[in-house]
Amino acid sequence: MTTHNLAGCRILVVEDELLIAVMIEEALQDLGCVVVGPAAKLDDALRLAREETLDGAVLDVTIRGGRVYPVTECLRARGIPFVLASGYGDWALPEDLQDHARLTKPFTADELEKHISLLCGGRG
Repeated sequence: MTTHNLAGCRILVVEDELLIAVMIEEALQDLGCVVVGPAAKLDDALRLAREETLDGAVLDVTIRGGRVYPVTECLRARGIPFVLASGYGDWALPEDLQDHARLTKPFTADELEKHISLLCGGRG
């Protein structure tokens, strides 16, 4: 894996399943990224999405407090790219997110790296 090109990339992680959150966090740290979060609740995720300096985000679609869609709206308004993480197909997403970048659960660290490289401007 290429780690140096993603060094310092600030990635918001929104995931309410502890083991998955830890896996994402460790994989991002191995890439040299700075992990913001992880947030397991919608309110926490929204606060971080509004207040933090971010280069991108990995968002679980269904978290404690509801669906992650308000976070996607906030990130879009700020021009921050994100990838959705879900085990569901396109049919489960709102129409405006059906063609959005997505990690299909379960996903590998290599798949995560590919998406993070795209989020951070192809630096990886």
